[in-house]
Amino acid sequence: MQGSVDPLQPSVKSPFLSPSIQAMDTMKRLDLNLLTTLETLLLERNVTRAAERLHLSQPAVSAQLARLRDLFGDPLLLPTRRGMVPTAMAVELLPALCQALDEVRKTLDVHRPFDPLAANLTLTIACTDYVQAAVIQPLAADLSQAAPGIRLAVRHLSPEHLDAQMSTGEVDMALMTPDHGPESVRYRLLYSERYVLIGRKGHPAFERPMTVERFVALDQVVVSLRGGTFTTQVDGMLAALGHTRRVVLSTPSFLFIPRIVATSDVVALVPERLVRGSPESLHIVDAPIPVPPFDVGMLWHERTHAHPGQRWMRDRIGDLVASF
Repeated sequence: MQGSVDPLQPSVKSPFLSPSIQAMDTMKRLDLNLLTTLETLLLERNVTRAAERLHLSQPAVSAQLARLRDLFGDPLLLPTRRGMVPTAMAVELLPALCQALDEVRKTLDVHRPFDPLAANLTLTIACTDYVQAAVIQPLAADLSQAAPGIRLAVRHLSPEHLDAQMSTGEVDMALMTPDHGPESVRYRLLYSERYVLIGRKGHPAFERPMTVERFVALDQVVVSLRGGTFTTQVDGMLAALGHTRRVVLSTPSFLFIPRIVATSDVVALVPERLVRGSPESLHIVDAPIPVPPFDVGMLWHERTHAHPGQRWMRDRIGDLVASF
C-alpha cells in the first residue's frame, strides 16, 4: 500500500524506541562505582573532597568524572573559582540517584556484620561548638581505641538546611536541641543540660552565696549564635523581676568563654558540661535565677537508620554520654 512504512526499515526511528535503546546502552557502560562517584561529586562539588570521601586518588576521580560526562553527554559539574557547580541535568539527577543508591545500600547493609575494630567509615555530624566540646571531644578519644578506622567530619549546625542535608547524605547525624530539628527524621534523647554561673578563681563576688542583685551588678559575657545580640532569654526573666544586667561582651561561640572568664572579672552563664573538669581555674556555682534547662538529642535520617555502622555509632554515643 502506498505510504505504508516497513517497521523493520532501519532508516525509520521511533521516538519511543530510541530513548530506551540509548538508556540500555548507557546501563551497559555504567557500574555501581561510577554512580557512587557521581553521587559523591554532586554532593561535595569538589574533586579533592570527593576523592577523600571515596578513598580514591584525585586523578582516579577525575577520570571517572570524564567517563560520566561522556556517558550522560553533559558536563555534569562546571568549574568555578570556588569549586564546581552542577548543571541542570545534574541537579535533576541527584534526588533520584541518591534514592536509588540508598535502596541498594539498605539492602546490602541489612545482612552485613559490623566490626568496629575493622570498620572504615566516615560519619558527618552537624552540631554547635558547645556540643563539640561536650560530646565530640570525648567521642573522638573513645573512637581512637574502640574504632580507629572511623573518621568524624564535624559540620556547623544549620537547622534551616538540615532536612535537605540529611536527605542527600551531606549530614549523617545532628546533635542538637530537638525542637529546632526537622520533623521528618528520627530522634533519640541524649541528655538534659542546665546552666551554671562561672567566674575566675579568686573572684571576690564568689566569696559569698550569689544573689540576683549581686549577679546583675557584674560585667557579663553572653553567646549570640547569630552574632551581635546582647540579650538572651535571661534578660527577659530578669526584667520580669525588675532587674537589668550589664553585658559587656557578645560572642557567637561558647568555646572561648571559659578562658575569657578565667582571665578577667567578667562572669557568664554557660551549659554545665562545657566547664566540667575545669574547677582549677573557675568558680562554678548554681545559676542565681532558674534558667530553663534544655535537651540535647541525636537526630538521623531514615536513609541511615538500618546501616550497621551508623547504628553502632548511635549506640556508642548514647552509651558514652550516659557514662559522663
